[in-house]
Amino acid sequence: MPYVEVLKKYAVFDGRANRSEFWLFVLVQFIIAIALNILALEVGPWLNAVYFLYFLSTFLPFLAVMVRRLHDTGRNGWHILVILIPLVGWIILIVLMALGSDDSNEYGPRPA
Repeated sequence: MPYVEVLKKYAVFDGRANRSEFWLFVLVQFIIAIALNILALEVGPWLNAVYFLYFLSTFLPFLAVMVRRLHDTGRNGWHILVILIPLVGWIILIVLMALGSDDSNEYGPRPA
């Protein structure tokens, strides 16, 4: 499962990540966040601490897979800083993450 593969590459910022690896990781992150927030409403606010710990523990793998995804499109990891542009930064980053892969570039061959 791509989610587990991303977690295994906890802080690997070199190499490439294809679209499915990135977007499936984002999807699972989103589903877990929604589930933990719903549980927090039902069980109690202490579960927000669990969500915060989960967020902290998966933040670095998320950054790493974003950088590897940018590598897959032929861009360096510093393009992640586009999110600092007010209002449109996130939109630009989402577009960059959705672009197709290069066959081969300086970051290695196309991932399977």
